[in-house]
Amino acid sequence: MTSRSMIERGAVTRAGRAVLGGLALLAVAGTSVPAAAQDASDARIRKLESEVRALQRKVFPGGDGRFFEPQISGSGTTASTTVPSTTAVTDILARLDAIEAQLQGLTAQVEQNTNAIAKINARLDSGSVSATPAPTPLIGTSSPVTTTAATTPVATPAPTPAQPTAERLTAVQQIAKPQTDDPADDEYSYGYRLWNAGFYPEAQQQLRLFVDKYPDHWRATYGRNLLGRAYMDDGKPREAAPWFLRNYQTDKNGARAPDSLLFLAEAMIAVNDSSRACIALAEFGETYPAVASGRLAGPYQANLKKVTCN
Repeated sequence: MTSRSMIERGAVTRAGRAVLGGLALLAVAGTSVPAAAQDASDARIRKLESEVRALQRKVFPGGDGRFFEPQISGSGTTASTTVPSTTAVTDILARLDAIEAQLQGLTAQVEQNTNAIAKINARLDSGSVSATPAPTPLIGTSSPVTTTAATTPVATPAPTPAQPTAERLTAVQQIAKPQTDDPADDEYSYGYRLWNAGFYPEAQQQLRLFVDKYPDHWRATYGRNLLGRAYMDDGKPREAAPWFLRNYQTDKNGARAPDSLLFLAEAMIAVNDSSRACIALAEFGETYPAVASGRLAGPYQANLKKVTCN
């Protein structure tokens, strides 16, 4: 090797050492600066390193591996990339995400439990659970129809009545069922005739058939109200109350909605529930003031005298 080459190599080596010394100082200083400054220092370091390698290749065109690593290695394997470990902030964020997800699940569960408890309390307060099922058929000319779920709470089913005697069946058969061009009205009228004759269990069955089969008929408000009265007259105010409430809530403008609300108060009085009786009476007076002072003024005042309301 000529003396000139040795001089050039020595100069490059000293320059390289100076650059590397500066890089070391930058690396040490970078540990105490913020993250943004560290990123800038890394970029400068990578730039200086690339310039050093370019200078080495220019001075040593042979690519001597003693001074720098070749850009393309002879092996066919790909260099593995080191994945930086998660920082403390990343770990905290991950834990916060997990906590938030757990809180959301707990909140949803609490809301579901609260709604379920509220529904149970409402059903317990109303003293009712499900719609009264149709009793065992008592009338040979009619058959019960399966009812749809009521939108309002109704009373616990009453016990199935005993089978009627032959004399009672004969008396019931004496009551004629109307036969007109309005079969729905015929069903209601037959139930009314049974109720009017004092055959309350049979009237309950017949009227139940009517309201289940023809819920949208113009007579439906009469049928639900009369069904409640059939239970009341049979000494079953608890079974009557749900039908009065259902008739009132189904159509508050119905022809017999005021009657049902007033009868509901009467049923509550019969079961010694003065609180609900007062609520029903107050709503009756506010919702139907004209009826309360007119057609139903007598029963309304009579029921008011039976309870002490605030």
